[in-house]
Amino acid sequence: MFNNKDQQLADKILNFSCELKEGQNVMLQLVGLNGIGLLRALVKKVREMNAHPFVQIEDTEVRRILAEKGDKEFWKNQAETDQLPLMKKMDAFVGIRASLNIYEQADVSKKANKAYADYFADPVHFKERVNNTNWVVLRYPSEAFAMNARMPTQKFRDFYYKACLLDYSELAEAMKPLQKRLEDTKKIRLEGEGTDIEFSVKGQTWIPCFGKRNIPDGELFSSPVLSSVNGHITYAPSVYQGKPFEFVKLEVCDGVVVDSDSSDNEALEEILDTDAGARQFGEFSFGLNPVIEEPMYDILFDEKIYGSNHLTLGNDYEIAPNGNESNIHWDLVCIGADVYLDGEKVREGRTFIADDLKGLNPENLLSD
Repeated sequence: MFNNKDQQLADKILNFSCELKEGQNVMLQLVGLNGIGLLRALVKKVREMNAHPFVQIEDTEVRRILAEKGDKEFWKNQAETDQLPLMKKMDAFVGIRASLNIYEQADVSKKANKAYADYFADPVHFKERVNNTNWVVLRYPSEAFAMNARMPTQKFRDFYYKACLLDYSELAEAMKPLQKRLEDTKKIRLEGEGTDIEFSVKGQTWIPCFGKRNIPDGELFSSPVLSSVNGHITYAPSVYQGKPFEFVKLEVCDGVVVDSDSSDNEALEEILDTDAGARQFGEFSFGLNPVIEEPMYDILFDEKIYGSNHLTLGNDYEIAPNGNESNIHWDLVCIGADVYLDGEKVREGRTFIADDLKGLNPENLLSD
């Protein structure tokens, strides 16, 4: 029916992440049939808690067809007739992303993506689900996922559960000194191979993430003062809207991307041209999960890589705003840049060197 690790993960999701209570409603959404074992474990656990599961199972090819054929009227009707009224009744949401092909939607047009973002994703997820439910989103392991991570399947499964079942309470404690420093910081600079960029974070709000909204988790984020970003930055491999990028380089002046290069410049320009906010930055974050070491073409994992930062193109989060609005939110990851807070180097490469921050280094968070 389901394995012991899925049972442990279901317990962590419902009790720790969603903090589900008796009598509450929770939407359990599975995209891709691969994660059915975890879904079964979640349904069983929800009922044992005397809460109410609302189950959605989506085939990824059907999802692609809807994305390709959807337009403004279709997505508006989908949201208003079905998903938005239902989401408004939810206390919690669990989204399991279990696609076997991360490139399934690579051929969906810019126009179709925008229609989905404007008339479905924004009202249903960004405005209602994100702001009014205890939500968590996670991937599920597969042979295809292992292949992107360049690992044997069993090794990847072991890695997956180790990253997801991390002691997040311990990580939360280790984050506190960094959060304290950042709340007093005015300017941040990243300097490394292909990267020299700085920006102001004066007065910005910092949010620690330790298993409440993403599994796996491990980041501390805010947003840069919108017009303060200047310099250039080089990012690790990424996939966005089903399109793979082996690298992305951006040149930034007064908060706006003025030049760029990548392994697919046509696709990159299309993303940057989505709207005005797509060329600006809505988030800055430290990746802090000690288990996750290398990019695997999956943002949910890659943005948590220890010794990394993501300076995110597009929309900000209401919980840590800077005023940027966009239909995109692309967590591009820069790995191993030196980090300076108000001129003091606090991380060299991927290792924190400030005494009060050394607790975030992997050797101090992992017992084996």
